[in-house]
Amino acid sequence: MKLIKVRVQNYRSVEDSGEFEIGDLTCLVGKNEAGKTALLSAMRGLKPAQPFEFDEPIDYPRRFSTRFDERHEDGTAEVIRTWWRLEAVDMAAVEKRFGAGVLKGDTFEAHFGFRYEDDSRIWVIDVDSSKVLENMLSKHALDATERNVLHGVADGPAADKALSGLAERTPKQEALLQDIRKCKESSFTKGVIDVLSAKQPKFFFTSHFERMSGMVSIQKLQQDKQNNKVSVGDQIFLAFLEYAGTTLEELLNTDRRETLKATCEAASNEITEEIFQFWSQNNALEVLIDIDSGKPKDPAPFNTGTVAEIRIKNNNHKATLPLSERSAGFVWFFSFLAQFKQLRKTPGNGNAIILLDEPGLTLHGKAQGDLLRYIVERLLPDHQVIFTTHSPFMVPMNRLADVRIVEDVVIEKPGKRPEVKGTKVRSDVLEVNDDTLFPLQGALGYEVTQSLFIGANTWLVEGPSDILYLNVLSQALTKRGRVGLDPKWTLCPSGGIDKIAPFVRLFGGNRIKVAVLSDIANGDKTKIENLKKADILKVGHFYTCAEFTNQAESDVEDLFDVDLFVELLNGAYKPPAANAVTKDALMAAAPTPRIVKKAEALFKLMPVTVAEFDHFAASRWLLENPSVLDADTAAVQATLDRFEEVFKAFNALVGN
Repeated sequence: MKLIKVRVQNYRSVEDSGEFEIGDLTCLVGKNEAGKTALLSAMRGLKPAQPFEFDEPIDYPRRFSTRFDERHEDGTAEVIRTWWRLEAVDMAAVEKRFGAGVLKGDTFEAHFGFRYEDDSRIWVIDVDSSKVLENMLSKHALDATERNVLHGVADGPAADKALSGLAERTPKQEALLQDIRKCKESSFTKGVIDVLSAKQPKFFFTSHFERMSGMVSIQKLQQDKQNNKVSVGDQIFLAFLEYAGTTLEELLNTDRRETLKATCEAASNEITEEIFQFWSQNNALEVLIDIDSGKPKDPAPFNTGTVAEIRIKNNNHKATLPLSERSAGFVWFFSFLAQFKQLRKTPGNGNAIILLDEPGLTLHGKAQGDLLRYIVERLLPDHQVIFTTHSPFMVPMNRLADVRIVEDVVIEKPGKRPEVKGTKVRSDVLEVNDDTLFPLQGALGYEVTQSLFIGANTWLVEGPSDILYLNVLSQALTKRGRVGLDPKWTLCPSGGIDKIAPFVRLFGGNRIKVAVLSDIANGDKTKIENLKKADILKVGHFYTCAEFTNQAESDVEDLFDVDLFVELLNGAYKPPAANAVTKDALMAAAPTPRIVKKAEALFKLMPVTVAEFDHFAASRWLLENPSVLDADTAAVQATLDRFEEVFKAFNALVGN
């Protein structure tokens, strides 16, 4: 099952966050003290993977603490409400227990808060109890006479009552009754919840403050463990030991220290190898484990008993240092992986939702990029990840739709006390104050300096291939005395529809006039409608390719006549004669109107000697072979007509 939406209330600075959507990756961006950590802590409380409880005196909003009963008439205060979508495996588990057709939908809600009875989590799920009973009757094969007692009964408690009231029950009726009673309080809804709650992901939380202890007194740690006073750093060390396949007791009792040392080193080597696949800062580091007896002159508690120490060796400088003296960023990365590796080994945590509070805060900007790549490549395939940041380098610029803005909203009123609204979460990433916007400005600004060239009249397109097509077609049209690209336009690649709004908001105020020609697929329609509703572009300054092709979905390539695009593909890729692209083969390659998707599907069937299809190759070939547009064929004329229509529409916007 997937977490799809969250709402946090009555927790620290969060009076009511509002509902906000959660995807596979969700990045919560906000300045310090905005309430980002509070949001993660509230989510964590629903089903924590580590020991954690809500603490009402500390966690309930202080300014309302004396008004709890007044604000919550039913005696409870909801903190976290979540919405989930069931996957096929979840539905199958329910059907295995209760039969087909018992769920009325594929979503449910779960919530929890202060003073909930017996710390119970409340589920809201729509179960067809009559269908469950019908399935159970069929399962136990009750005949018509045996079913009579259940006439008009539609749920578990009523069925339990009816069957219990019989002076005598047949074996089938008894089996049915016992099956019903396997559900808590004979409630079919609670029975379904029991099945699904076992599959519901836990929330695994870690923050940039949580780093493994570099040196541990085994005896002291055992004592702290018995007294439930283990520090965070020592707790991570325990997780590392568990991942290594050993325990404190083994470290204390073994008479073969080399065996344990080898075991720990094997675990550390695996974690280190994982780090260096994503750690671009220094690949000359090596993790070493030293297990020895405490020395009398060492500080307590490391002067007696067994001491385990983790050291980092720099192979360039031929020197080792304690873990605690290495860069805080490397220590955090190693500590996080130690926790994560153990999490994966722990039964029931394989699908945990990972909550990262300011991950990689102490990392260099490039190393933060490495960490973000690790999250996407290593964590997302198996886990949903929700993380907070105020660093520009941790903002996933290629996934701006996954960014949520966190603000502590205070409305200033002249002559009056400010109105405190508390922490709010919003998805319109640039409708916020400058301090909150800074990480996004920094992130997008960095990308702009790397790849974008802007002018007073900027025409945003999807990518470099679009720029090539528009320039070459403009030259072909002007060569024939027809309308081409107005030289006042500067063509600029936006990198996708998600980056259009940030670009316009960040640069639209600098006397830059912006117009957009966007590709459109089924999944983009909502984004485009939202972009138009946001009113960040002047009316008429936003076009999709579909407006010039009369198709529901279109890319710039769809402005080409199919016969001409076939010629481009054959020219660019030079497939063997037996595999030459034909119009019929291209049009039949995929059930989509988008010609690039058809080309992608067709080229997957090509011999390995033919390069994979990409957007750039055909445009580059056209740039190198513009004479193909000199022909007076119907295909060329149709293509020129469409592109001229585009240029006329956009040229009319210059100066508007």
